[in-house]
Amino acid sequence: MADRSITRQLFDLAAPIIGLNVMTVLALAVDTAMCGRLPEADVALAGLGFATQVTFLLMVAQMGLTVGTIALVARAYGARQNDRVEHVLRQSTQLTILVAFFVATAGNGIAPLVLRAMGAQGEELRQALLYLRPLLTGTVFYYLLLLFAGVLRGVGNTKLPFWISLLTNLLNFAFNYGLILGNYGLPALGVRGAALGTVTSFGIGVVVYVFVLRAGVQEGITVRLKPTPFDRPLAKELIRIGLPAAMDMVILNAAFLSIIGMLGRISPAAVAGHGVGLRVQALAFVPGMSVSQATAAMVGQALGANNVERANAVVRSSLKLCVLIMTGLGILILAGAYPITALFGIQPGEPITEYTVTWMKVLGYGMPIVGIWIAFVGMLQGSGHTRTSLRINLVATTIQIPLSWLFGFPLGLGPLGIWVAFPLSFMIKAIWGSIEWRRGRWATTGARF
Repeated sequence: MADRSITRQLFDLAAPIIGLNVMTVLALAVDTAMCGRLPEADVALAGLGFATQVTFLLMVAQMGLTVGTIALVARAYGARQNDRVEHVLRQSTQLTILVAFFVATAGNGIAPLVLRAMGAQGEELRQALLYLRPLLTGTVFYYLLLLFAGVLRGVGNTKLPFWISLLTNLLNFAFNYGLILGNYGLPALGVRGAALGTVTSFGIGVVVYVFVLRAGVQEGITVRLKPTPFDRPLAKELIRIGLPAAMDMVILNAAFLSIIGMLGRISPAAVAGHGVGLRVQALAFVPGMSVSQATAAMVGQALGANNVERANAVVRSSLKLCVLIMTGLGILILAGAYPITALFGIQPGEPITEYTVTWMKVLGYGMPIVGIWIAFVGMLQGSGHTRTSLRINLVATTIQIPLSWLFGFPLGLGPLGIWVAFPLSFMIKAIWGSIEWRRGRWATTGARF
């Protein structure tokens, strides 16, 4: 009965996160679709693609800081230490502003060099910079949105971030519709308009967060605007927890880049099919990753209350939910591979169609294994044991890349062999994660006070 109750709590906490994450994925799709209507759409979309890769790399630092903040906030909240929650929030806010200033300054300076290194040149480079510079300048707004949503998730409030995210996404759509294409009497600024519309909507979202938190909507959390001296021990703890989580994301991105590099040696159609499949994967991973994020919050709260038994029950429930959800989505992907491919306007019989379907089937069969691992990711992040997660991810990826090469080239399996190594790496992660769970060290080490 206790496990069923926890499963229900976990699902209720995760449901708004699913909505929030889906909106984040769809927001990028909407921006891309609008830029696809510009006169020189191919160049605009190419520039947007280059810029998106750069923005992801620059967001990694804040993602790590947010993971560290959530772990500390959840533990403090579970221990009923509201003063500690507020202190962590204030310190994290100041650190976020500092990191954002550094990213905005350094990013604007090195953006042309990074883009050229990625292969952008001529008009593609110009379009990428038109999009990047406003986004980099307004980095602080996006960083603060991530932070405030994460802190609220750490205390168990996922509904407020959902509604604020809905507001910012609607504003983003409206601003972009006007500024990209020149509607509502506004100038048609193309990709630069997409960036300006996004930054403006993010800025409004931050103002809303500050207003509602200062109004006491969430008990125990108040945003104080007056700066305070930096707490160096706390900053070190945030970095200790957050840095491995950030590196996790870098390693995962490196694994995907290696796949694209190998596919490019075989066929451009295979690369295109992989790109289409990644859009399906991004949406398919959202529900499981959302449960993982909710797991991190509940595990942190349980450990903060010194209730290891409850923390273990949360992990058990998370495993059941993640496997059930991801298996169901895997079955849908397997059954609807061709219809899903058709939604992207790809005609049957074309090489890209078969490549896309092959990748989606590999993905579909691997979804239950992915579900196991992402449940353990929530456990490790919630306990602050992110170094273990990094170690597992690093070893599995180090095995995956040569396996992709071995299956794809010497063994002659082509794209199928390159893709098959992806779920195999998740099998390694899932087995290792299960071992770490049963050892129990995650429940006694990690985030400290």
